[in-house]
Amino acid sequence: MSSSIEIAIVDYQMGNLRSVQKAFEHVGASAVVTSDADQIARARKVVLPGVGAFPDAMRELQSRSLVQPILDSIQSGKPFLGICLGLQLLFETGTEGGDHPGLGVFPGRVVRFELPSEYKIPHMGWNRIRVAKPDCPLMIEIPQDTYFYFVHSYFVLPTNSPLCWLECDYGQPFCAAIWRDNVFATQFHPEKSQQFGLRLLENFSRI
Repeated sequence: MSSSIEIAIVDYQMGNLRSVQKAFEHVGASAVVTSDADQIARARKVVLPGVGAFPDAMRELQSRSLVQPILDSIQSGKPFLGICLGLQLLFETGTEGGDHPGLGVFPGRVVRFELPSEYKIPHMGWNRIRVAKPDCPLMIEIPQDTYFYFVHSYFVLPTNSPLCWLECDYGQPFCAAIWRDNVFATQFHPEKSQQFGLRLLENFSRI
């Protein structure tokens, strides 16, 4: 009989997966980096990280037959965490280089920042969040106005505004994280966000 896996980090060759794995290990959680559909199915929790272009990421997921395992994991009710591009891919449409279909878990679009010239794109560095849904279990012992580390040129526009769990400002307000039922996803990188980023990952590992 196959042994269970605590956390599966989906490997589709987009982003520094090892840094996410090491962050989970730092907080005492066991995580494996895998592109194996069976391991993803057997995992108690699934993480979809990512850095890069939306259409490239969808192409990589499709070429590795990972779309359905991701959707099955979400539909099964197991805890699921998207990080950066892994947040954006959960939506219907990405607009980088034209309109491209995403995973379609949530209604909404991923759009590029259109900001005054004093704001550099990508939005890169530490920025403060506002908690829109304070009852989220990933926020245990994380205060309002905590700073997290961002690197992105695009952000999500959920059709359903109650989906937004954390908000941020960079020339304009934008959704910094979403939460519904078993699905959590952040635009920032918790694995690069020091104390409170690690705390968020620890909270996820304890669900």
